[in-house]
Amino acid sequence: MTAAAVMKPQMRPRQAVLLEPRVLELRDWMPAHPGPGELLIQIRCALSCGTDLKTFRRGHPLWPTPTPIGHEFSGVVAEVGHGVTAYRVGDEIMCAPTAPCGDCFYCKRGQENLCDDALGRMVLGAYADMIILPAHVVATNTFLKPRWLPFEEAALLEPLSCVVHAQEIAKPEAHETAVIVGAGPFGLLHMITLRAAGVRQIVMVGRGAQRLKWASEMGADLVLDAYRDDVGAVLARLNGGYGPDLVIECTGQIDGWQDSIKFMRRGGRAVLFGGCPVGTMLNVDTRRMHYDNLTLLAPFHFRPRDVAKTREMLCARELNFGAVINAHRRLSELEDVFAMLERGEILKCAITP
Repeated sequence: MTAAAVMKPQMRPRQAVLLEPRVLELRDWMPAHPGPGELLIQIRCALSCGTDLKTFRRGHPLWPTPTPIGHEFSGVVAEVGHGVTAYRVGDEIMCAPTAPCGDCFYCKRGQENLCDDALGRMVLGAYADMIILPAHVVATNTFLKPRWLPFEEAALLEPLSCVVHAQEIAKPEAHETAVIVGAGPFGLLHMITLRAAGVRQIVMVGRGAQRLKWASEMGADLVLDAYRDDVGAVLARLNGGYGPDLVIECTGQIDGWQDSIKFMRRGGRAVLFGGCPVGTMLNVDTRRMHYDNLTLLAPFHFRPRDVAKTREMLCARELNFGAVINAHRRLSELEDVFAMLERGEILKCAITP
């Protein structure tokens, strides 16, 4: 069966292309047949992402315009390339959009998240009807999706893998108190994952009444408004006055990084999860760093073992990860999706062709 056979007869496949910052075009686009080891996927759901929003606003240094965008997705196999035996037409799949080479310096040391091949060959173009999965992604980070898992939850595989990787490094423990700085989708995914690890108390620090309301509804023990509350004083009283054991930064702003370090207790850990703009510098009190025995962690991306663990978590459906998806739109409404994200009206949007 070919791609044309999978699509409805009256439809022509389309792909959203960012021509320049804030200029999108939905183009007719017929992908080539998949090559050896590749799959052609009919997209059933693509998710909005903060990286895509930043790319829409100002472009991205790794993806010069014009460029297709979108990288969190799930779908159905429409055509199978030569040599692929694990999948057949009609299979429902979930995948991450990157995969390491398996043979470089970093891969041989178990640091596949640092492999240059991963981001260098990232799959882009999920805001579309169809997409080609290259052989290295098919071989390493593509999985069959169970029928009971909704396509929109399956599309969380990539962002949640980043969270799982970060927490594998941070090693949260059940007796601890954790603070999350930033109440966006990543902060909420961290919160849900910490709850699964049995962390005793989770505090969410964020901006905006609506986001804090969502955080409270999803299980935060305490929510603090960064604009209105005396956050430092409240956090200093945690743990009987010692302060939080673990602070996870999810704003991607240098102020968020600085605050996260400031909030830590002696002997505590800070996970600097959000990537800051190029050229920003972090100031650290070296005396406090040394004598307070602080641990700063800056996890990046994910490894295949993180992706495999994330798939198990999603397929089990024991946790409400899908709660971060609180809007649904068609592909033709993509510009409206970015507008809603900019206004802070939604967390993540499920975009269906």
